[in-house]
Amino acid sequence: MQILFVLSALFVANGSMPKKPDADSDQPKKLSSYTIKLDDSQMEALHAICKARHWDPFEVAYTRFAYKAESAKINLSAYTSGKVVIAGRGTEDFVRDVLEPEVTKAAKLGYDEVLHPDWFEAHAGLDESGKGDFFGPLIAATVIGQKSMIEAWRKAGAQDSKKMSEAKIIELDHIIRNTHGVVVKVCFCGMPKYNELMARPRANLNLLLAWQHATALSQALVEKPVKWGLLDQFTEQPLVQRELAKKKVENFELRMRTKAESDPVVAAASIVARAEFVRQMHQLSKQFGEKLQKGAGPLVKAQAHAIINKLGVHALKDYAKLHFRTAYEVVKEAGKLGELPLPEPKERFGFGRD
Repeated sequence: MQILFVLSALFVANGSMPKKPDADSDQPKKLSSYTIKLDDSQMEALHAICKARHWDPFEVAYTRFAYKAESAKINLSAYTSGKVVIAGRGTEDFVRDVLEPEVTKAAKLGYDEVLHPDWFEAHAGLDESGKGDFFGPLIAATVIGQKSMIEAWRKAGAQDSKKMSEAKIIELDHIIRNTHGVVVKVCFCGMPKYNELMARPRANLNLLLAWQHATALSQALVEKPVKWGLLDQFTEQPLVQRELAKKKVENFELRMRTKAESDPVVAAASIVARAEFVRQMHQLSKQFGEKLQKGAGPLVKAQAHAIINKLGVHALKDYAKLHFRTAYEVVKEAGKLGELPLPEPKERFGFGRD
């Protein structure tokens, strides 16, 4: 099956990564934000600490409490879901000196190599982007990294791409791709071909994504064999493993779990996939003459109508995923189902940004 095309490269930097001119440039950058899930008793303990220190409370939607602490150089928001977000220059000191010893009773910050030794082994990370976006392609990315690379990426601020701005994603994508010895593979197809594939009998989005992941991974392993990899799980079925077997990939274990972006190499793949999605969306926006919206909300639907009005209903296939319910609704509302007979989807697609 050669109908998808793969963008791939082995990027090797000629010199060391640029450093800041100050004397502390080799020191790890301190955390400026931190997120943790706490239970009710831990929430109460944290609230008591905030009140005892006479921090300034302020209003944040959906929180149990929120405080500004000029002395500690942090803002703290504790949400009703149990999530606590700490942000500011004093984040790392507060987590290490207060949150862990007095609230969670567990020292984790700075102990990643002890708690997660597998993170620092040479391995592959797999993630995708665009699955929940109406406009733009579905991107699958594989990154193969090892300890020295991971340390550089973490120092630069690499994490799950959903937690970062587009500008930061593009910056980190450049750093990752230009890391000495890294292997980066990206697999996707253009929108007309994507829609052609998804219109075929028994077409399935997860099967297509599994093929893309297996394609990127198998090509990466040719350049740099490693023993195992981690996939951000998008289905309970071992679909990618089946595709790897078809491609005769041997002596390799593909592990799967949800929220796999905590693994630094999967986080790198998340960044690479999203950066490529951003670039492809930029090209599609230039083609249309207007910045296309991400996601699948009301603004997206309005733009889909604009595409139909400006370019005709068949032009929608050049920009959007026609198997989304949004496509059916827009074409039906435009009275164009006779020209573009889309079947009403039986299930909803679009499960979030990635």
